[in-house]
Amino acid sequence: MTYNKLNNLFGLTCGLIATLVYIATVEKTVSWWDCGEFIACAYKLEVAHQPGAPLFLLIQNVFSNLALGNVGKIAYWMNIGSAICSGLTVVFLFWTITAIAKKILKKPQQPTFSYYLQLFAAGTVGAMAFSFSDTFWYSAVESEVYAMSSLCTAVVFWAIFKWEARADQHGSDRWLIFIAFVMGLSIGVHLLNLLAIPAIAMVVYFKRTSQINLKGVLTAFLLGLLVLAAILWGVIQWLVGFASKIDLLFVNSLGLGFGSGILFLCVLIGGVIVYGLFYSHRNRKYTLNTALLVFCFILFGYSSYTMVLIRGIANPSLNNNAPDNVFSFLGYLGREQYTREPLVKGPYYDSKAVDIENKTSYRKDESNYTAFTQVDKYDFDRETFFPRIYSQDANHQAYYRSYLKLKDGEKPQFSDNFKFFFHFQLGEMYARYFLWNFAGRQNDKQGYGTYTDGNWLSGLKPLDNWRLGGQYDLSESQQNDPSRNTYFFLPLLLGIAGAIWLYKHNKPYTLVLTLLFVFTGIAIVVYLNQTPLQPRERDYAYAGSFYAFAIWIGLGAIALVRFFKRFLHTRYALATGVSFALLGGPIILVHQNWDDHNRSEKSLARDVARNYLETCAPNAILFTYGDHDTFPLWYLQEVEGVRPDVRIVVLSYLTGDWYMQQVKKPTYQAAGLPITIPAEKTKKGIRDYIPFVDRQLNAAVDIQQLLQFVTSDNPDYKVQLNSGNLENYFPTKKVKLAINKAEILKKNAVPAYFHEAVVSTMEWEIPGDHLSRSDLTLLSLLENNHWDRPIYFSNMLPGDIKLGLDKYLVNEGFASRLMPVAATSEQQTNAEEIPALVNVEALYDNIMHKYHWGNVKNATYLDTDSFRFSSMYARDIFGKTARLLLEKGQVKQAGKVAKKAYDQLPDRVYAMSDAINYADIIDSLYRSGQGHLAGNIVDRNLDYVSQNMDYLHQLVLDKKNLGFEWSDMQTALDSVDRYRDILLAAKDSKRLARVEGLRKQYQQWYGIE
Repeated sequence: MTYNKLNNLFGLTCGLIATLVYIATVEKTVSWWDCGEFIACAYKLEVAHQPGAPLFLLIQNVFSNLALGNVGKIAYWMNIGSAICSGLTVVFLFWTITAIAKKILKKPQQPTFSYYLQLFAAGTVGAMAFSFSDTFWYSAVESEVYAMSSLCTAVVFWAIFKWEARADQHGSDRWLIFIAFVMGLSIGVHLLNLLAIPAIAMVVYFKRTSQINLKGVLTAFLLGLLVLAAILWGVIQWLVGFASKIDLLFVNSLGLGFGSGILFLCVLIGGVIVYGLFYSHRNRKYTLNTALLVFCFILFGYSSYTMVLIRGIANPSLNNNAPDNVFSFLGYLGREQYTREPLVKGPYYDSKAVDIENKTSYRKDESNYTAFTQVDKYDFDRETFFPRIYSQDANHQAYYRSYLKLKDGEKPQFSDNFKFFFHFQLGEMYARYFLWNFAGRQNDKQGYGTYTDGNWLSGLKPLDNWRLGGQYDLSESQQNDPSRNTYFFLPLLLGIAGAIWLYKHNKPYTLVLTLLFVFTGIAIVVYLNQTPLQPRERDYAYAGSFYAFAIWIGLGAIALVRFFKRFLHTRYALATGVSFALLGGPIILVHQNWDDHNRSEKSLARDVARNYLETCAPNAILFTYGDHDTFPLWYLQEVEGVRPDVRIVVLSYLTGDWYMQQVKKPTYQAAGLPITIPAEKTKKGIRDYIPFVDRQLNAAVDIQQLLQFVTSDNPDYKVQLNSGNLENYFPTKKVKLAINKAEILKKNAVPAYFHEAVVSTMEWEIPGDHLSRSDLTLLSLLENNHWDRPIYFSNMLPGDIKLGLDKYLVNEGFASRLMPVAATSEQQTNAEEIPALVNVEALYDNIMHKYHWGNVKNATYLDTDSFRFSSMYARDIFGKTARLLLEKGQVKQAGKVAKKAYDQLPDRVYAMSDAINYADIIDSLYRSGQGHLAGNIVDRNLDYVSQNMDYLHQLVLDKKNLGFEWSDMQTALDSVDRYRDILLAAKDSKRLARVEGLRKQYQQWYGIE
């Protein structure tokens, strides 16, 4: 069998094995984070969040058809799409490694078994090690863009070596054109693929030059950067920006229709390219011809973005940013909805804004584009080069001071920028992720710089104990945690060996791989300029860097064989080297990672989304805010058609004028929101920000009067801001809404339990110092809804974005319903942590008959989001409801709720917070005569508390600079005290004695009473 056939066979076999593993471990339904949005948008070809991923959505739409009309299987088949893309990535990685190895290994006149084995062992070890690595495997089993993005990177990097092998042949440059086409296509998936361009430029240079020198290397590198910038800003941004100016000219000056300028520009560009191709071909301008073809095929690939415009104009139910014209499309591409991180120059975190720089933008009106002014950026009193500690967020500022050990009032210096960059951004936000993949991982809990969570781990106890402390006193839960993966540095050492071997034998290839490694890793760190306290781990952004390192891992197999050849016969050196490489690469990775990457048992994200929707009464309006209480709900409504009568409104999107208009329109069985504010009064650039100016009004103002005031165009109702502009303001934070009790009761807007609690007037204070479009929408809804439709707020909403309506929100489980009621003494709860208003009947019915919990009871592994939510629900849904029922004397019902929690929630304790979160459930089980069940929970929780407090106490002795770890200790102490009270009341003397023993021990340790 020829080399090519063997190479194809081994590569496809590796890809097949990886794909089968991914399919076996793939999630059967929707996952957390962006997956729900992507599945929904792919299924109905809707517009996802900026900057979009149209090609990804189109391809995933094809996979959705494999469900054969079964909407419950659509998410599964889209997840399979990611698995197949990941498997193909492994194939191309294999072929890339063998191409590099084949170039370096001296081919004997008659290829031998040893020669072939080294080549294919390198490909197998590197490709399979990457396939089972932590980050790549995670992305391979969910419907996210990163699996397909990795495939694009793998294809272009493989293709440049195909070109290199044929560069001296006629027509070889078709491979460069192919690379350009894939680059263009990849823009419609994710921009990460473009970062391979500098490495590709170096391959071209090394092949085309006969004499390598520093000047040539630097020139090629700079040209690579230039091409990267030309695509990243020129093609993606400036081309569309130029089109917007042409369309502005055609529409506003020439009186033509919207899009006429774009059509003209497309014809012009097409004509220039066609003419240039004919000219270059006729005059034998080969370089010009190739360059034009490359540009042309990049545009062909980029043309997938026309889907965004087409669907934006169609205005589907999910239409993020409503990109229905060239200016909104430009804002969509530029991620205008999100904040921009400063890169070259910017403020310190304690800098004060001293001036505002505005820019002129345009929005589409009835017959032309209208100019308006919006904030471009702020000027600060203190700015620095290479800003890294710039965020003005109060939580971030506190973290900066703590991390940099700055005292209150001490100003950060330029050196602090670099300290934060090297230690946090490079260390915590890249090196830690890198070592997760090739050294080991402590656990999958979110890392915030503590010794206990999210660190890299080697498995070598002396080293790990020196770094993290307490490693000789680990609890049983820590030792048995499926997400605790230790590789003993073996993949890392194998990769280093491969890098050294490559450097010795081919320095140009070393530079190529180093550029790929750096540009898909450290360069991203510099560009993202991430703030602390990220909502999730960001390792997925650096998968390209780990891909590059996997090539070195593959070459490490050859390095091992060559090393053992010094001592052993060739046959034994081959067997030993390949065996060690397989064990130290793919085998240890798949063995360690399987249990915490197997998502086949998970369905909590889907069930939680359903619980949100089932909480709502018919025809409700549900306000959400973040990813977890929005995207899975979108999936359920758009794909599975669950509760289409509920109108989901994302409060964080309502600051955009486009979304304020969208929510007025009906979707499926849900009517639009009755917002009466005319669209022209809240267009972009109009009432973006309405400040508070205190006019010392004592009485509360009716919301109708307030809306009339803040939306008036009368100059007397405006105030001059520092910018010199006259803007609307609101003169008081005290507002009211008159209530017609008879009408409320007639419409059944309030359950019978709250009939006596209905108020004649709702009065409250608006928090904050400004009104946004989100606030205007809520005010208009309150004015015009007339209690015809139930209004709910997700219980995950931050407290400051609900317009101050908290005291009128009645908890019904996953969401709270807005009602014009005030708690009576009978309805008032005694506990501060339980909401004052609870619809206990609805909550009980939801828990017992409607809510589902995604197999968390029996799943062998729960990811960090799933166990975090499970613990939270134990407290907020089950525990508080049971406690409330006990307060009302409904012991039997409280026992049923607690028993439901026992039957549905995980048996395993995942975090110290579980101990305190289960307290009310334990109490309810004891009081309802189910002491044996309560005892089981107490025993397992005390085991966890005792063992983990032993570990934390050792950590106190090993490390002096503890931070968040103290909160776990305090939680444990609170739990022990709470359990003591429960066990005293339950007269469980055996367990009470154990708790007293723990209390005494902790009193001795920490000197507490």
